[in-house]
Amino acid sequence: MSDSKGSFSSQNYFPTTIFKMELESADDLNRHLLEATYKEREADQKGIARSNFTKLGGWHSHVNLHKMPEYAELVGHIDNTTDRISEELGYARSHDLAIGSMWSIINPPGSSNRAHVHPGALWSGVYYIQAPEGAGNIEFIEPRTMNLMNQPKYLPNTRRKRSCWSKVSYKPVPGKMIIFPSWLYHAVNPNLSEEDGDASNRIIISFNLNQKKVR
Repeated sequence: MSDSKGSFSSQNYFPTTIFKMELESADDLNRHLLEATYKEREADQKGIARSNFTKLGGWHSHVNLHKMPEYAELVGHIDNTTDRISEELGYARSHDLAIGSMWSIINPPGSSNRAHVHPGALWSGVYYIQAPEGAGNIEFIEPRTMNLMNQPKYLPNTRRKRSCWSKVSYKPVPGKMIIFPSWLYHAVNPNLSEEDGDASNRIIISFNLNQKKVR
């Protein structure tokens, strides 16, 4: 190939941003949330069906946990994180990025969550309370479906640039929070934990966020 003289550059537009927050010293918080979550399941053992598979043992709570005092500390951490997101993205100071709904999910071994989106929200998030080894990664899927229809060839045995990935996954870790666009398709792989009893459960808190006018 002959050398071409001139100015060459690239610009990336319309990015898909995922935020990650890892809390320090979350053990006490997680123990408290674990107790509160099992208490919720005892009160409503059936739960509700969403992306979880109830026939495989997956349990989904009601969606108003953010209004309960047992979850106030976690709500505070979420609010602090969303303040940083609003600042980074240049959101209007007349509005806060606030929780509109929040729920817990317990996935025992064999359970998972089908690919889905969260209508009616700007951002959605997940916080990990308990995640044993093999509990199942969360996976985000390329939102531009036309890019999945005709995949280009890449150099073999070479790591692709991040901008060329068609999916990305995050390993669940207690104390980690992930916040992503609500329109971004995501799924949770099956829980393959080999722990005994309740220690094998993958337990999370999920939430939806919208801008709310500051009073």
